[in-house]
Amino acid sequence: MANPGSVHQVENNGCRLQYMKWSPPEGHDVLGSMLLVHGGGGHGHWWSHLAPMLAQDYHVVAMDQAGMGDSGTRDETDARDRAHDMLAVIEHANLGPGAFVVGHSFGGLMAMRLGQLHGDRLGGIIIADSPVRNPDDPDDDKNRRPQMGNKRHYADFDSALARFRLMPEQTCENTFLVEHIGRRSIRQEPEGWTWKFDGGAMQNRRFGEPFHEYMANMKGRRAFVYGEDSKLVRPELVPRIKQLLGPEAPVVGIPKAQHHLILDQPLAFVATIRAILAGWLTTDG
Repeated sequence: MANPGSVHQVENNGCRLQYMKWSPPEGHDVLGSMLLVHGGGGHGHWWSHLAPMLAQDYHVVAMDQAGMGDSGTRDETDARDRAHDMLAVIEHANLGPGAFVVGHSFGGLMAMRLGQLHGDRLGGIIIADSPVRNPDDPDDDKNRRPQMGNKRHYADFDSALARFRLMPEQTCENTFLVEHIGRRSIRQEPEGWTWKFDGGAMQNRRFGEPFHEYMANMKGRRAFVYGEDSKLVRPELVPRIKQLLGPEAPVVGIPKAQHHLILDQPLAFVATIRAILAGWLTTDG
């Protein structure tokens, strides 16, 4: 957490995108590069406690998606736009051909679209606890969609920080990580202090695309990592995810992890990502 990385910006399709970058220490072997994509309403700092660990071996970038964090916003942004935003960041950050992409929650849904469109240009995509809708279950929609579109304003920074919550709500013993993210989730507007996301970007219509079809049609290598205690990726959905991804895709459950597995089980998550990438790189060799 003491290594903040370097901050960069790139313009794509009329929107300014901000990202942070970390690189391996001088003299270390570089195994590749990766882009980390946060969940709905989040920002790149959801990864900034993990990125330096992954950057022991990889060039690592964590982006702020359009309408979130310190990136700009658009009137309308769909999954195709966000997929192309990812490619713009990969190119601007010089991650090179064959970059890996790791997307958590909403970021994983967007990475599915990237994989469906351009997966053959990547080294592989790892989806982390993204709630893929089961079209045969009419109740599945409401189970997986935290309401995040409405924003309140607070009189001061500390009042806003005191209201910061994980969505969906869950316990997390690593309270210092939750505070680390919360402190970087707030900005001042004329009306007061509020969250760093555009309310329009967080309406539930953002889930209105056929992500199960995107997952089934992803090109290239893919993997799925989930929290075994997740409220959103429930046990009965895992066989469906395995079917959509195909038999060659690793599907790994992390014990005692909930939806925000990058916070409640960060070391196990990093170890899982390293293991999946090592398997893919070994296959290349």
